[in-house]
Amino acid sequence: MTYAAPLDDMLFNLRHLVQLDAMTALDGFEDAGMATAAAVLAECARFNEESIAPLNAVGDREPAVIADGKVTTTPGFKAAFRRYAEGGWLGIQHPAQYGGQALPRVIATACSEIVNAANLSFALCDLLSNSAIAALIAVGSDAMRDTYLPKLISGQWTGTMNLTEPQAGSDLGLVRTRAERQPDGTYKLFGTKIFITYGEHDLTENIIHLILARVAGAPAGVKGISMFLVPKVLVNADGSLGARNDVHAASLEHKLGIKASPTAVMQYGEHGGATGYLIGEENRGLEYMFQMMNSARFAVGVQGVAVAERAYQQAVAYARQRVQGRSVGAAAAGSVPIIQHPDVRRMLMEMRSRIEGCRAMILAGAAAADIAERHPDAAVRQSEHDFYEFLLPLIKGYCTEMSLVVTSLGIQVHGGMGFIEETGAAQHYRDARILPIYEGTTAIQANDLVGRKTLRDGGAVARDLAARVERTEAELAQSGSSAASAVRRALETARRAFLAVAAHVASRGRDEAESVYAGSVPYLVLAGELVAGWQLGRALLAAERAAATGERPAFMAAKVATAHFFAEHVLVHAPVYRDRVLAGAGSVLAMAADQF
Repeated sequence: MTYAAPLDDMLFNLRHLVQLDAMTALDGFEDAGMATAAAVLAECARFNEESIAPLNAVGDREPAVIADGKVTTTPGFKAAFRRYAEGGWLGIQHPAQYGGQALPRVIATACSEIVNAANLSFALCDLLSNSAIAALIAVGSDAMRDTYLPKLISGQWTGTMNLTEPQAGSDLGLVRTRAERQPDGTYKLFGTKIFITYGEHDLTENIIHLILARVAGAPAGVKGISMFLVPKVLVNADGSLGARNDVHAASLEHKLGIKASPTAVMQYGEHGGATGYLIGEENRGLEYMFQMMNSARFAVGVQGVAVAERAYQQAVAYARQRVQGRSVGAAAAGSVPIIQHPDVRRMLMEMRSRIEGCRAMILAGAAAADIAERHPDAAVRQSEHDFYEFLLPLIKGYCTEMSLVVTSLGIQVHGGMGFIEETGAAQHYRDARILPIYEGTTAIQANDLVGRKTLRDGGAVARDLAARVERTEAELAQSGSSAASAVRRALETARRAFLAVAAHVASRGRDEAESVYAGSVPYLVLAGELVAGWQLGRALLAAERAAATGERPAFMAAKVATAHFFAEHVLVHAPVYRDRVLAGAGSVLAMAADQF
């Protein structure tokens, strides 16, 4: 099944919701308006549709393999990655001084959705490199940046995150990999890391591992973790490659999905110790790790929208050509395409509305990050930073959970053929299943929403978010259309439910922690659906204004219909999530652990 990047919806969001042309007033973004975005996205779409998307099913059938410690990627991946790197796609948002294009993050985010929709397994290599780049930009030394960033941004080398160990999982305080100081200022590392995406591959000549480890004598727990840069191949003083480092892949995992992405068990120091270089200061590794983790969590949310879009496109195509059953309520003599059946339309509308709401949420988050970095007013920078930080667990948690709903519906639209691997519908569901797990499970994101994002400031940013939603409600009230009225009513109900939950969390989160955290995931879903519905409400208003000027009436009518559906079929569940948080904790905790 072919993939076509949803450029119309992306550009609509950039123009009307993000207001990209206004962002050209920010320092460094003067030439990054809509004309630039349209050109970049068009080329990104062309390349990925032609070169990357056709490899998606191939990778599912012929995953990466390992032999004698060497990993061979799916046929076609190596040549495709070379063309991807030569096109500059790894450096869209990164600093020009290191070879990047220095475009706004919001444009890079749209490009990221395109490559992930084209081929999730292929795009994971880019995702991890970008996370390593973000960490080095934030906390690496000048020498590290000069040595490694140009090669990472050009795609000559790639990067990884090495966090998890067999006994640790998400509890990084249990990390045992050790680092021993050397007289020359380097360290020798010894240990095993698991679930390392693209930990070994044949796409590039070097792989730069960022790894968490403990220096001898470090405090116990998370306070004693440091971060190190460990190249697969050591780099000489002149930037050339030297000797092979003492790090290798011991095996590859056999997975439910994303099979073409080599997920490695990495072994460090079996032959005297892997040479590593301390990043920043000792015992601050967990702090630095979040520079990588937050970048990766945002990117995984983008993956959720991407794979959902791929599943939706395939479901629509199948529904248009699959002829089965007579049309209900019509006098048609023969069978009709299933897209004419009401329940198939319902499923497609749910898929579409969830995707468009989450896409708009993610682009709003990316724009907030751009403004937080470059706006001249410190108060605006802080406000947008806080807004972005609040959205981050929603983007990672809600948008990935959404992908499971949408890819599952995609199978259902196909009926029995969806359960057959040859159609490709099942691959999207299998690939999506990892997204709510890695880079912090949905529960971890929800705990972050409760603890760091609501409890810590007494719900101040949550209330600010609700005030932003309320302003959109007022605009919807002025519209007068039936769709705008329906969206306004649903938003108001959801906003009030959200405020009730945020107040509950802020007032009881410390004294009744177990009870409050029992409702953390319903809180996250409520917040995610509120923000998605809010963005769709904004889209409805923009579409009504555009249609009034005669701009693409059919497209704008579809935007209105999509927002209307989301309000009446998804956002209406907000009171249920509220009640699950406020009154449902007792039944969650009623059974003792040994009763399960």
